[in-house]
Amino acid sequence: MNRLALITGGTRGIGLGIASALAHEGFDLALCGRRAENEVSGVVRELSARGVTTAYLQADIGKRQNRERLIAWVRERFGRLHVLVNNAGMAPRERRDILEATEESFDEVLGVNLRGPYFLTQAAARWMIEQKSADQSWQGCIITVSSVSATWASVNRGEYCISKAGLAMATRLWAVKLSEYGIPVYEIRPGVITSDMTAKLKEKYDKLIAEGLVPQGRWGTGEDVGRAAAMLARGDLAYSTGQVVMVDGGMSMERL
Repeated sequence: MNRLALITGGTRGIGLGIASALAHEGFDLALCGRRAENEVSGVVRELSARGVTTAYLQADIGKRQNRERLIAWVRERFGRLHVLVNNAGMAPRERRDILEATEESFDEVLGVNLRGPYFLTQAAARWMIEQKSADQSWQGCIITVSSVSATWASVNRGEYCISKAGLAMATRLWAVKLSEYGIPVYEIRPGVITSDMTAKLKEKYDKLIAEGLVPQGRWGTGEDVGRAAAMLARGDLAYSTGQVVMVDGGMSMERL
């Protein structure tokens, strides 16, 4: 029986890159997102064609009832969970300087980007501990996708930066707690990645990359992040819990 990966926001962008990479590794896939099922049916069919079972549930992880429904659905549909990938996230609906930003935007962004994955991890971790207790050969991990914005300050989207900084600490907290159960926890920290979220900023980042923002001189892709996730899901870094895997083309390196 294949191992099972639950990937939030797994039908486009970085999430799809991760889903594709894990399908290549032979993982069955449980995917969720905000879009209706008919809008992602083509993606589900394409992933299923790779010889793995793929299923999708419309669920907004920023809402407690949706998180509970998601875990219950995975239990009923698959009966197992080996890898949780916290990937779903959102940018502010409107970029505003922090002097003008609203509490409503702050609450929405942190609800989806931080509270959602934090408590989804809690629910998944409880189930993973249960599985490990029942079968010591069970192996799994938790992967959270954050952003270089966890440490790079952007004053016109402060709520986004704070949410990603929170995810970085959440990864460390869960890594410490779950180490006693043999469940490693990792953070993948992407840089400038081609996605729906960055599509509106293509001209800006094309210029910045051309000027040297990214030493490797190109945009990152969902496939780049997917390869990193596959490495972690396989267990290649089993003795590295709590670590951050940078997928940013060298963007975060200190340079003169």
